[in-house]
Amino acid sequence: MVPLFATGPVYMTQGTHHLYLENRLDVSALLRRHVTGDWQEMVPEDQQSNLEAVREGLRVFSSFAIEDCAESDKVWVITEADRSSTTILFPSEY
Repeated sequence: MVPLFATGPVYMTQGTHHLYLENRLDVSALLRRHVTGDWQEMVPEDQQSNLEAVREGLRVFSSFAIEDCAESDKVWVITEADRSSTTILFPSEY
């Protein structure tokens, strides 16, 4: 699939970076899903909000389930409205 928007530099919080270093978080897959609009794990209203955000140049927010993680059962991916950066984080790190 073709990306719907640019991410800018990608940052990870301490918690998500720890999982990444342990090979327990597939950052490439998360980013691919985020930028191609694979938001199936989100409620329809949030999916629609992301489509509008892509069209209007607003912040894009994705939430993905993760397994076997004591810290959280999901991870968020947020791209800023100006597409200056994208952050991967646990909800508790927001």
